[in-house]
Amino acid sequence: MFSKVPAFIRLLAPKGSLQVHEEAWNAYPYCKTVLMNPDYMKNNFFLCIETMHAPDKGDQENVHELSPEKLKQRDVVLIDIANDPIESRDYNELEDPKKFQSKKTGRGPLIGNWQTTTNPVMCAYKLVTTEFKWFGLKNRVESFIQKSYRRIFLNFHRQVFCWLDHWYGLTMEEIRAIEDETKKVLNKQINEGPVRGTQGDE
Repeated sequence: MFSKVPAFIRLLAPKGSLQVHEEAWNAYPYCKTVLMNPDYMKNNFFLCIETMHAPDKGDQENVHELSPEKLKQRDVVLIDIANDPIESRDYNELEDPKKFQSKKTGRGPLIGNWQTTTNPVMCAYKLVTTEFKWFGLKNRVESFIQKSYRRIFLNFHRQVFCWLDHWYGLTMEEIRAIEDETKKVLNKQINEGPVRGTQGDE
């Protein structure tokens, strides 16, 4: 976890103080994940990611039913998994929606204004709420978190689409078995393996 944090935070925070506690709820089409740092920052750090999945093209104005006050604070960021540029270090030709076509469903490749021509289509509406109360760093860290999650969401959903043939048609029992095995592998990697995944910018 420590190596995933930007350098300016690593210089200030003692090692071991940046362990994150995660809680997640999955009640599809609504999912929620909350990240906290209860041992060091306590109530001064809070990150909540809420997702609402809808069978549309991303044209709902307030799917999370935010209050007028929250709507004024909200920044809307549109993500196009096929056409948005990605960082060269993240690119994988096998995970490029513009080149992938599913053998099971015939879906893809996603070309041009694919949102209006593809059927079925789904939008994952993400609401990211960040609170980082550390004097002098609040705005910088919150901005870093928002920028990082845009990159994570873009890469993740590109992968979800291009891995379609791996998960399409699975039964609930098969999905649960994969989840259990993934949990075991993840726990082993956390305890024994090197840090993986998206690294923080320097």
